[in-house]
Amino acid sequence: MTQTKKIAWALAVAALVCMASAQGQEKRVKKSDLPAAVQKTADEQSKGATVRGYTQETEDGKLEYEVEMMVGGHGKDVSIDKDGNVLEVEEQIDLDKLSPEVREGLQKKSGSGKITKVESITKHGTLVAYEAHILTGGKKSEAQVGPDGKPLDHEE
Repeated sequence: MTQTKKIAWALAVAALVCMASAQGQEKRVKKSDLPAAVQKTADEQSKGATVRGYTQETEDGKLEYEVEMMVGGHGKDVSIDKDGNVLEVEEQIDLDKLSPEVREGLQKKSGSGKITKVESITKHGTLVAYEAHILTGGKKSEAQVGPDGKPLDHEE
């Protein structure tokens, strides 16, 4: 193989690696960069909220947008598909406002770690899980339980 072919081959491999690593990474965007249908849904979802920003990301080969906001002193993130349909809502919730079953389930999954934040996860209008952000010995992790406080078969 000639030196030129080797260089071309190496550049092609490097380009593929860069493309693969870019998959799934969030990219900050301006509201004006959002498709019209996404802007409309973002505006509807953020009424009365303070918008902190917009991102776009490719999930499972599909482009999604997210509006990050503050509502009533807590965080709320809404994922929207390219057609303006709400896919998922993650909304911060106080641990003490959860049902005893959910609180107990999250505390059990967090072990000796400290729960620093809890979010409800709603997909297509249905509450599917609660997610705790946990700090254990300086390391961050997450744990999820279902709306009934029981472990999930798969993470949401």
